[in-house]
Amino acid sequence: MTGPPGPSADRSGPQPGRQPGPCPRPRPGTDPAAPFPGSPGSAGSAPHGVLKSLLGAWALAACSAEETATVEAHLTDCAPCADEALRLRDAVGLLHPEDNLDLDPRLRSQVLAGCLDRRPARVPVPEWAAPYDAETARLDALLRDMGEAEWRAPVQLAWFDGRRSVSRDVPVAEVLSRLTRKDGLVGTVLGLGRPPGGATAPDAPGGRRPTGAGETAAAAAGSPGAGEGDGAGAGDGVTDVPSGGALAYRSPGARGGAAPPPGARRAWREQTHALVRAVSLRETHGLTVPYSGVALPLSDSFLERAFACWVRAWDIAEAVDYPYAPPLPAHLHRLIDLTARLLPGALTGRRRAGPAERPPGPAAIGSPARTLHLEVEGSGGGDWYIPLDPAGAPASGERAVAHVALDGTEFCRLAAGRIPPEEAAAGQEGDRRVIHDVLTAAAALSRLQPV
Repeated sequence: MTGPPGPSADRSGPQPGRQPGPCPRPRPGTDPAAPFPGSPGSAGSAPHGVLKSLLGAWALAACSAEETATVEAHLTDCAPCADEALRLRDAVGLLHPEDNLDLDPRLRSQVLAGCLDRRPARVPVPEWAAPYDAETARLDALLRDMGEAEWRAPVQLAWFDGRRSVSRDVPVAEVLSRLTRKDGLVGTVLGLGRPPGGATAPDAPGGRRPTGAGETAAAAAGSPGAGEGDGAGAGDGVTDVPSGGALAYRSPGARGGAAPPPGARRAWREQTHALVRAVSLRETHGLTVPYSGVALPLSDSFLERAFACWVRAWDIAEAVDYPYAPPLPAHLHRLIDLTARLLPGALTGRRRAGPAERPPGPAAIGSPARTLHLEVEGSGGGDWYIPLDPAGAPASGERAVAHVALDGTEFCRLAAGRIPPEEAAAGQEGDRRVIHDVLTAAAALSRLQPV
């Protein structure tokens, strides 16, 4: 016997097999490939309730492309849903701040420092070679992720020819080939053999030329065509012969195309490893590296090559639309210091050539020289006093006749010829003629540094 009939079941509450929550999105049909209602190519539009239930997924960027298009089309017509979508998107931003998917540029140094704390290196890398080691590793990481099409992307190389900024476009593979050839001059001095292409440095293998930094920069800034191997000659694939003038190298690009990307990268990277090993394992005191009538101490040459590698990598990253951070602050400081030390000689070279103002006369023996106070702001920055009087007078802040303040990255871009002198300084005070001459001399160093 059955009992009396009970009250009718309330089917509005949760039922077995059903989960509470927003109403599931209706299927447009039995065909799984059918478009979402309201999406492009579908007939009609999804109900308001369904679209509202998707706002959370839309804020989390979890919708499909069709759902996203439908929701965003609905937001243009429905003010309440648009307000709710903005609130949800703001909430998601607070819960999940956007992170850069690229590794922190400091990560490599932090990992190495942790390893060395546990087990010090038997043969440490000299401090002045550390920026080169780091910058070549960073560029190699960038190149490793590039596809064949990116290797053919046009890279804009810029430099300052003494009067104006000029530029030229070359493929990525050719940029790397130029770095390989210039780094090879350092390898010749270290006894690693001739640079790729057969360029021969005078004074090799010893490379001992007692030329100071001031004389080096003066020669670069004062001699016609000095250092233009990767500047004015960027289009013909010719690298200058140090202290010579004859043709030293013609790239494969001159015979119908750049070197194959894998081979170009491998040759450059193996050479960078060999250079770092060489300066870590042998005595290098007194060695200098000659360029076009110019010689740098080996330590400064490694800093110059680190500078070149960073700027070249920056150029490549811009060509393939990839973010690229500056060097570590300690390394950036060394690169800025090298440029500041070369400025007096570069200014002397410009005076010999005529465009720069000549000093009023030699300072009295023992008296401080007139100086320009160069203040470089940001990480890696500092204060430098650039002597304006003939060499020999001590430089200090006692007779600073001008003061220039600018960001460290901008100062390096100036020295690399990427920005004109008149656009470089963020703050200027004092003798405007002196400021112009010093900033122009800094830009002229782009002919010395093949960056």
